[in-house]
Amino acid sequence: MARTKLRQHLLVSSALGAPTLARLVLLLLLPLLQAPPLGAEAHCPCHNPALCRPITHKPDFEVFVFDVGHKTWKYYDWSQITTVAFFGNYDSELLCYAHSKGARAVLKGDVSVKDIVNATFRASWIAQQIKQAKTQYMDGINLDIEQDVALSSPEYYALTALVKETTDAFHREIKGSQVTFDVSWSPHCIAQRCYNYTAIADACDFLFVMSYDERSLPWSKCIAGANSPYTQTLTGYDQYINIGINPKKLVMGIPWYGYDYTCKTLSEHHVCTTAKLPCKDAVHRQVPYQIIMKQLNNSYSGSLWDENQKSPYYHYQDQAGNFHQVWYDNPRSISLKAAYVQSHGLLGIGMWHASCLDYSGNALAKQQTEEMWKALKPKL
Repeated sequence: MARTKLRQHLLVSSALGAPTLARLVLLLLLPLLQAPPLGAEAHCPCHNPALCRPITHKPDFEVFVFDVGHKTWKYYDWSQITTVAFFGNYDSELLCYAHSKGARAVLKGDVSVKDIVNATFRASWIAQQIKQAKTQYMDGINLDIEQDVALSSPEYYALTALVKETTDAFHREIKGSQVTFDVSWSPHCIAQRCYNYTAIADACDFLFVMSYDERSLPWSKCIAGANSPYTQTLTGYDQYINIGINPKKLVMGIPWYGYDYTCKTLSEHHVCTTAKLPCKDAVHRQVPYQIIMKQLNNSYSGSLWDENQKSPYYHYQDQAGNFHQVWYDNPRSISLKAAYVQSHGLLGIGMWHASCLDYSGNALAKQQTEEMWKALKPKL
């Protein structure tokens, strides 16, 4: 608005009294206050400056993707993705591409629960995240604070406060921004994470439930098993819902990796015993899906299916003669769990992590990769 025109508005309204005048001035200036500062997009890394504007649309169904920086993101199924969390180095090219597809790009947020008990430190940390998000044109933050917290401890209350204050700050400072929080597969103090789950769910946009790493060898008498067993996984969601969390605040996280267990003994009934209790000598490691698919072709057992855990697995023997059992998730097991997402009205689904698949372009690998993406939204 031209200065002369603004001055005329102010003179005409002066007779109306100070409160009315203040409201008018606010209305006149509001578009300027909401607009980005002059030159805010001057450092935009995208060829189109519009791609540095925040994503404000909220999808009906969330597909939440973690990217760890392997540059495979160009081959993701962007027809499904609604949010990509940057868990590798900042990648401006990925930011621009995500925004061009209408997907949010969010920061990773991690901080010591001991430190956030101090309210001043907490406020400073939140301010730093806001500054980083604005500087990098990001759309929010995924709080990945996987730390022990005792029930009703100072950290217990501080963590809830952190989530609420972070959410309030992001929503206030970045239009349409998203704040999410990662939680274990069950709300029952898994790995000593005794959080105030209901209050945290209320405070943020939604919870990303990490339905993986569920196998506890000591609890399982050192016997290998599924990374994300069907019944246990779905029981976790029932538990979250039963404590009062709205299903629309829950996103199911599924694993695109498995676990390779070295067997001390492997029975004819496929029972792999990894060690003697308390399982301190057990040897197991994470394996991405792309490696599993290559290894499966050379296994002596081929793909097997455990009906109880509704999970695939296979056996192989290494060069030293040791027998291994590998448990993983495939389109069949994922589709079963993804059906729960739809039937129980969860907000969406996601995975750790998207770079676990083979995007090499090999014909067989391409088919396997496409099937994994399709399994996120099975046809019921």
